[in-house]
Formats: sequence, C-alpha cells, structure tokens
Amino acid sequence: MTDCEFSYIYKLAQDYLKHVLQIPQPEACPSKTSRVLQKVAFSVQKQVEKNLQPCLDHLDVVSLDTARTVFNQVMEKEFEDGIVNWGRIVTIFAFAGVLIKKLLRERIAPAVDTYKKISYFVAEFIMNNTAEWIRQNGGWENGFLKKFEPKSGWLTVLEVTGTICEALLLLKQYC
Repeated sequence: MTDCEFSYIYKLAQDYLKHVLQIPQPEACPSKTSRVLQKVAFSVQKQVEKNLQPCLDHLDVVSLDTARTVFNQVMEKEFEDGIVNWGRIVTIFAFAGVLIKKLLRERIAPAVDTYKKISYFVAEFIMNNTAEWIRQNGGWENGFLKKFEPKSGWLTVLEVTGTICEALLLLKQYC
C-alpha cells in the first residue's frame, strides 16, 4: 500500500477510536466509510465486551507496548489461516477499541495520544497483512461500503456474527 493508503487507514482507525472514547471531532465530519465502520465495529466490540468481560478483566495490559504485543498476537492468530474477509478486518478495529478502553480504565496510558498510537499499529497491521486483499476486493469505498451499508441485508449480519464468534474464541486464549 502507498503512504496515501496508510494515511487513509490510519484516519479510519483514529475516527473509530475517537468514537469509542466519545471524543468530539470538531474537524470535518468523518467520511461515510468511517461512519459505517464505526457502527459495525462498535457493534462487534460491544458483543466482545459483553461475552468476554471476565476474560477481559484478567487480560494483563500494563502499557501501550503490552497492548501492541497483545494486539499483534491476537491478530496474527486470527489471520494465521490466511483467510481475509471484511468481517475479520472489522474485528481488527473492534479489538483496538477493546484495548484502548482497557488501557484507559487502568489509567495506564495518557488519554490524549493513546488513540493515535493504537491507530498507528492498527494501520500498520492492516497494511502488512490485508492490504492486497483490500485492493483486490474493491477497497474501502467499493468493497467495504457495499458490504456493510445498511441496505446490504442479512447475509452481512450473519457473516459478522460468525466473525464475532471467531474473535471471542481467539481472545479467550489470551486470558
């Protein structure tokens, strides 16, 4: 991916984490892609938090470096079978949201820059592991949006539900 593509993903991640933290966004309104991602990923994140709260309570995230390590380990495990799809890409953002809330709940990282640092390693992971697949599947505008816009129907809901179940199983391994 190019620097432009990295910047786009980095901005999507920042917008998502600001949404999770309820940080007002006085600059330009998030893009349509960003707004759809926020809805879908936040729904996934709420399911993960609801179903794995005891596990998340025991997840030992003591620093931003630890959060990065846990993030990379969970994501590498999720993608080790080589299968990439939009549902799995959504879980990348959702898991980043889980981690930032965990860090801030523990008052480990300063709130001001934490979302930027986590956004960076989210974008880095996506660039290194799913970039080619994203390009081959229409990119964010022609692939992701077509898959997750509200008019896309029940099939997408079922696929995301399956991905949530996969993500929950992976996270249990780290608790």
